[in-house]
Amino acid sequence: MKVVILCGGEGTRLREETEYKPKPMVSVGGMPILWHIMKAYAHYGFKDFVLCLGYKGDAIKQFFLSQELMGNDITISMNDRTRDVIHKKREGEDWNITFAETGLKSNTGARIARIEKYIEGEEFLATYGDGLTDSNIASEIEFHRKSGATATLTGVHPYSKFGLVQARADGLVEKFVEKPQLYDYVNGGYYVFGRGIFDYLEKDESCVLEGKPFERLAADGKMRMYRHDGFWHSMDTYKDYLELNRMWDEGKRPWKIWQ
Repeated sequence: MKVVILCGGEGTRLREETEYKPKPMVSVGGMPILWHIMKAYAHYGFKDFVLCLGYKGDAIKQFFLSQELMGNDITISMNDRTRDVIHKKREGEDWNITFAETGLKSNTGARIARIEKYIEGEEFLATYGDGLTDSNIASEIEFHRKSGATATLTGVHPYSKFGLVQARADGLVEKFVEKPQLYDYVNGGYYVFGRGIFDYLEKDESCVLEGKPFERLAADGKMRMYRHDGFWHSMDTYKDYLELNRMWDEGKRPWKIWQ
């Protein structure tokens, strides 16, 4: 089953890191957040990726194309490059990656519409290049199939952007809770789609996946939510970047489900 990852946004709220590289290439623990996302999918056996490129997409291509060269010893022949030799020191990831140029300014729905030709089966997985979770992807697929839905999203509990104050009726402060996890569900951005999703999408760059396509799917009764009560964290701002790297440095890595 293909895994489609949306990698084309500019990440304007993370300008400290994205001025010279695309958001999916922002580092967590020394590796791009995109790599962490792909490792999680590969853990469940999904290793055939389609990366929807846009803003500074060449940086993503260069990262993956250089992995074999940077991770191994090489011998090059300056006058006959066909004789170059890569001396394997370690095995790389056994992934298949399609780099799809989906437009510099395209919105999310348009990007997915433009990669339809790479989807071979009746289902595919999709996500954004900036969110980490420990959600059980295999369980979500099973839920999706049993529901008969065209689209299934992962519902997650976000963390409050603010600390909470607990006080008695008379105003006496009893407790501070630093940025707690909220009870309501939001769209966590991890999807299972049937091929029918393409009937709701347009290749026009203005097509926003989370806009009219999702509204129409819901109105048609063809969308479900898979509830995930575990870890989820998006990297939307510089504070999120610092928080995820702090967690990694402290060994608190709930999204690292692979060995």
